[in-house]
Amino acid sequence: MSQGVEVVGLYVRDQDEALAFYVEKLGFRVHTDARAGDYRWLTVQHPDQPSFQLGLFAPGPPTLDAGTAQTLREIVAKGAMPPLVLMVDDCRAAYDRMRARGVEFTQEPVERFGTVDAGFRDPSGNGWKMIQSRR
Repeated sequence: MSQGVEVVGLYVRDQDEALAFYVEKLGFRVHTDARAGDYRWLTVQHPDQPSFQLGLFAPGPPTLDAGTAQTLREIVAKGAMPPLVLMVDDCRAAYDRMRARGVEFTQEPVERFGTVDAGFRDPSGNGWKMIQSRR
């Protein structure tokens, strides 16, 4: 039997806005975009990691009531969710490329712990650490 994590989900305030950010600014590609009534299953993939999907999910029905969904949107917007990590070959080059595409960074590249890292947030407030791979 084969097992493994295939999809990790993020809550986003607007799925179209999140899709544009992850595809146009970070270089991900759409894996699945399916609708069932008001519900939308939207996942993207990094081109170098085709076995893994990042779900861009709007908090709401059928999984959450309106009050809980609003609370989650507020928590995400404050950057209170744990950060995700994007590994790159060259943090400074990726930083320059992504800034040119309009990504707003919360931390410029800095050397520490034997590597280089930077920080940014998506339009919904989800935090990311971008870390240079150790060679």
